[in-house]
Amino acid sequence: MTDAVLSDGGTPADVPRTGVLGAIQAVVDRLNAVMAVISSIAIGVAGFVLTWEVIGRYFLKIASDWQDEFSALLLIAATFASAAWTQARRGHVGIEALAHVLPPRVDAIRRWLADLCAFLFCAYFAWKCGDLLMEALDEGQTSPSAWGPPLWIPYGSMTAGMALLSVQLLLQTLRGPVRR
Repeated sequence: MTDAVLSDGGTPADVPRTGVLGAIQAVVDRLNAVMAVISSIAIGVAGFVLTWEVIGRYFLKIASDWQDEFSALLLIAATFASAAWTQARRGHVGIEALAHVLPPRVDAIRRWLADLCAFLFCAYFAWKCGDLLMEALDEGQTSPSAWGPPLWIPYGSMTAGMALLSVQLLLQTLRGPVRR
């Protein structure tokens, strides 16, 4: 099997491309693309807000108390929203040195086991984030800062991002070990 190259230069993960799983992967690919755009916008807005904070505080002497927390919320959302898109390109940190020394079949099994372990961890993480989200919604929890945004915002972005990452990893795991 030859490595395909994505339009952005990345190498895709081993995902199903046919049948029911392929159809699900196509939907996940579109959702990943939307989340990547949202992440990019969130990072840009966070950069703008932080730049404004510096200009406002140091040059215009305008007091601020919301910019740091708002930027942190945007960066949390961007990080979790783009995780599945990054995984679909095998962009997360990995130990590629092993790929060059292991026989192809053994390396394929290693990658599959890593995806399986990552799926189990991320699914558990998504579930616990969901618990935090429900608790924040039920109790009306807010940040203890002066601004006090509701905590369902970061917990919601964490839950959604980890759930989408879990689905991406599950699809890769269900594909099975694939030799390169």
